Amino acid sequence: MKFTAGLLSFVTVGLFIGSFSQLALTRQLEDSHGISLWKNDKEAESLRVGYIKPEVLSWSPRIILLHNFLSMEECEYLKAIAHTRLIETAVIDPETGMAREGIERTSSGMFLNSQDRKHPMAQAIEERISVYAQVPIENGEPMQILRYEKNQYFNLHYDFFPDTYKLEESGQRIATMLMYISDNADGGETYFPMAGSGECSCGGKILKGLSVKPIKGNAVLFWSMGLSGEQDPNSVHKACEALSGTKWSAIKWMRERTHV
Repeated sequence: MKFTAGLLSFVTVGLFIGSFSQLALTRQLEDSHGISLWKNDKEAESLRVGYIKPEVLSWSPRIILLHNFLSMEECEYLKAIAHTRLIETAVIDPETGMAREGIERTSSGMFLNSQDRKHPMAQAIEERISVYAQVPIENGEPMQILRYEKNQYFNLHYDFFPDTYKLEESGQRIATMLMYISDNADGGETYFPMAGSGECSCGGKILKGLSVKPIKGNAVLFWSMGLSGEQDPNSVHKACEALSGTKWSAIKWMRERTHV
């Protein structure tokens, strides 16, 4: 089998949901007695144990909504470091495997650099992503911060790379953590046409499938690979058009092997 992380994530998500629910109850009991949960457990603090609430949205494709994944301070921090460094975002050309500008994607964005990633808040977010995705930190690409203004979007696409892309060193993208860091925009949903069996809203339109509304602090974890380690075509998704306001998000792509 090409890769087992997808299978491990699938199997362990149920364990995480149960364990974090138990930890949430523990926190309630400690709070009722005036005891700080974080007093002797900095790792639990960085993981926001007791705050994050996983919700399985779909098993095929595999999509999990993580309520309260980021604190409000973390959301504001990510926006602040990106605000003056945004450039027009690019797409990967399926023919050449190279990045290019295109009408398929109209947002602006930036990547966290090595200095940004040394900040304790950034390190805590990276650790949290790794734990919930069950993918090593070193397999992650640099986090990207994205801004969608009115009428901006990213059309239907896959997060995995075309076969023409150079994959020898780090391997294929296997999972994505999409974090919402603002909620002052109408529209801007993340739309999965192959998930669910009902209808949903996408940029003011009613479509078949499943969509996730951008709520500040929430995150969506989804896998681009199936349990067999093959690319999952059902993972196709879209950033719906922002109808008003500004949508900010942060995204982390994770690879099969250490990202270089």
